[in-house]
Amino acid sequence: MPLATTRRAGLVDQVIEQLRTAVAQGEWPIGERIPTEAELGEQLGVGRNTIREAVRALAHTGLLEVRQGDGTYVRATSEVSGAIRRLCGSELREVLQVRRTLEVEGARLAAAERTDEEVAELRALLARRETELRERRWEDFARTDTEFHCAVVRAGHNGLLTELYRGLTEVITASVAATSSITPGVDYVPEIGHEGLADAIADRDPERAAAEACGFLDELLARIEAS
Repeated sequence: MPLATTRRAGLVDQVIEQLRTAVAQGEWPIGERIPTEAELGEQLGVGRNTIREAVRALAHTGLLEVRQGDGTYVRATSEVSGAIRRLCGSELREVLQVRRTLEVEGARLAAAERTDEEVAELRALLARRETELRERRWEDFARTDTEFHCAVVRAGHNGLLTELYRGLTEVITASVAATSSITPGVDYVPEIGHEGLADAIADRDPERAAAEACGFLDELLARIEAS
């Protein structure tokens, strides 16, 4: 894919998007070194500092890997798969523990404060999640599942809790993918659904909603401990 000269506004974001697209489309396969900062800067019409900042951001997501003195290499084909590579063992356990802390209270608040429109949104997200699962669109499934949990927390109408949870979106998406064994070439159907959680929120039953949220996260933690 030929890289296009960027516009002056939002240079770093534009460079990030172009590099992300190039990797996703196979311009640079996994394990291959990408062009140097100088070469990328010339192709994109931006300075080396802009390239460096974009590469640093993509390295943080796990898409690229910067090897000092050697260059920058492609580590994964998307941020989700890159995050999964980093998220395992004790770190995954810690993420699930934090999710449980936030999501249980988020579910409790959602059951008490949700609107009819928010219940409809939860139902729509679950339907989309099911379609993506059935069609084996694994990364879309992970993102939609995360969006569902974000919508649950948002329905509690606690601004601070919502912002705290939103700040963890990337790592939550990675934990969804990791605990669902969503890996290219693996035919696996996650066993944990969220219909019971959505029903409890729709029924305005805070304790049942909290129990549903706690239950599936406890199950995931048990799986991690068992493995």
